[in-house]
Amino acid sequence: MRILIVEDDPDLSLWLQAKLTAAMGTVDTVASIEAALAALAVAPFELVILDRRLPDGDGVTLLAELRRLRPRPGTVMLTALDDPQEIAAALDGGADDYVSKPFEPTELIARARAVLRRCSWDQGAAIHAGNIRFDVGERSAFCDGVPMVLPRRELAILELLVRRLGRVVLRETLDNAVYSFDDEIQSNALDSHVSRLRRKLRDAGSSVSVRAIRGVGYMMSADDPE
Repeated sequence: MRILIVEDDPDLSLWLQAKLTAAMGTVDTVASIEAALAALAVAPFELVILDRRLPDGDGVTLLAELRRLRPRPGTVMLTALDDPQEIAAALDGGADDYVSKPFEPTELIARARAVLRRCSWDQGAAIHAGNIRFDVGERSAFCDGVPMVLPRRELAILELLVRRLGRVVLRETLDNAVYSFDDEIQSNALDSHVSRLRRKLRDAGSSVSVRAIRGVGYMMSADDPE
């Protein structure tokens, strides 16, 4: 999962990035509507956390652009404390939910997960491949009902492979899900993540296999031993 934070307060932005990265996945941060549009043009995001007051305008104006994207990302608007007009403007503009400042990270994370469960790109709370179940809302994976302990990047790779069972997932698509714009990526980093994931799937007794498609990407198959 990849998340975009649009917030011009650098301290709040870094704090949000740390909290959401630990709880949900890969997080990018930008400080303006213009920068947000540039980020959305080059990478897919499942969730956008959007402030109302930005240097180059009202964050609500970005909502119209977000609604045109397919698949459409979930949106959570950050609004001023107890301001009914700002809350109404955010929801009327197309935000899926709002959080009033100041807020606790647990509230934002819970609301973000609820938005993702409701959004059209996530029909159903869980997806399956063989005896692997991936709980999208909770960001957790299970093999035969037993929780799998996976770091966030391996979790992101597993989600994409399960979603596209039997189809090739391009390296570029995997990179976009796993790394933020600021990450320094080693040439074989993705392969190392996939190798560790494959080992953990095998050790857990999974009925799926992950096969490298040379120069293209990876594909997961169910009940297809390596």
